[in-house]
Amino acid sequence: MKRWSRGQTYASGSGGGSQGDLFPELPSKKRGSIADSGGAYDSDPVPPNVHELGKHGRIRVGTSGYSFADWVGPFYPDGTPRNRMLDEYVRHFDVVEINSSYYRIPDERMFERMEQKTPPGFEFVVKLYKGMTHDIEDDSSMYGAFADAVAPLKETGKFGGYLAQFPWKFKNTPAARDHLGVLRENFGSDPLFVEFRHDSWVKPEVFDLLQASDIGYCSVDEPKLKGLVPPIAQATTDTGYVRFHGRNAGNWWGRGGGDRYDYDYSTGELSEWAQKILTLEEKVKKVYAFFNNCHAGHAARNAELMIEMLGEELGERR
Repeated sequence: MKRWSRGQTYASGSGGGSQGDLFPELPSKKRGSIADSGGAYDSDPVPPNVHELGKHGRIRVGTSGYSFADWVGPFYPDGTPRNRMLDEYVRHFDVVEINSSYYRIPDERMFERMEQKTPPGFEFVVKLYKGMTHDIEDDSSMYGAFADAVAPLKETGKFGGYLAQFPWKFKNTPAARDHLGVLRENFGSDPLFVEFRHDSWVKPEVFDLLQASDIGYCSVDEPKLKGLVPPIAQATTDTGYVRFHGRNAGNWWGRGGGDRYDYDYSTGELSEWAQKILTLEEKVKKVYAFFNNCHAGHAARNAELMIEMLGEELGERR
C-alpha cells in the first residue's frame, strides 16, 4: 500500500504548568449537582440546553459510556433500570461516547432507539469495533456495516464521529500507519479520531500525517508510566478531542480488567486540564472532552466538575 505524504503543519495546544491558580476552588455549586454530593442526583424534570462551554462556546463535555450498574446511587437515582439510564443521562450532559460498539458491530435499530431518547443538539461519538483496532480483522464488510448502523445519528445531526482507540501494542510502524489509511478510506469524509496508547506516536511527523489525512488526534490523560502517551493537548483537525482515563498507575498493567480506570480526579488535577482545553479551544471549531474513569460514577462526577469549571467560572453561554 502506498505510504501517505507528510503534511506541512499541525496545530499545537499543549498548555504548560499547573493552572491551579486559575481554578483554585469552585465557590458555588448548582442545585442537584453531583459535584458536591456522594448520593444520588436529584433529577431536574427538564433536560438542559446544550452547554456552550469555554471562552467561545466550543467545548462539549460528557462521559465514555452511560450504562453502568454502579452509577445507580452515585449518579443515577436509586432504582434506575438500565433502559432508563440514557433518559437520566441527557438531564446532565449533551454528548456521549458510545463504547458498546467496541464489543460488537452495532445495528441501526440500536442507534434509532438512542437517538429517540435524546433532545435536539445532543451528540454521539461512536467507538469503533475491536476488529478494526485491536484484532485488525481482514474483513472489509465490517466497515460498511458499521457505517450503516450510525445512519440514524447522521440523519438527525447527532453524529459527532468515530473514535478508533488502539492498544499499547499498536506501535508506530509502517504497517500501523497503513492501517490508519485503511480506516480513513473506509469511512470516507466522516469525522475520525484516533487514540494511541504507545508513546512512539507522539511525534511531529505523526501529527503531520494525521492532519494531511484529516484524522483527529485524541489527547489523553493517563498514568505517567514509561511507554504511555504524555498529557499533551493536541489537535490535527478542526475538532479537538480529549479522553480522561484516570491516573491509577498501580493497576494500569494489572489483570483486574477495568480496575485501571478506577480513579477520581481532584479539582486541582482537573484545573490543569481546564486550561489546556481552553488553549485548545482557541485553535479549533469544537472540543470534545470525555471521562472514561467509569467506576462508581467517577466519570460523571468529574465531567460535572469540568462543566462547572468551564461554565460557572468563565461564564457559560446559553
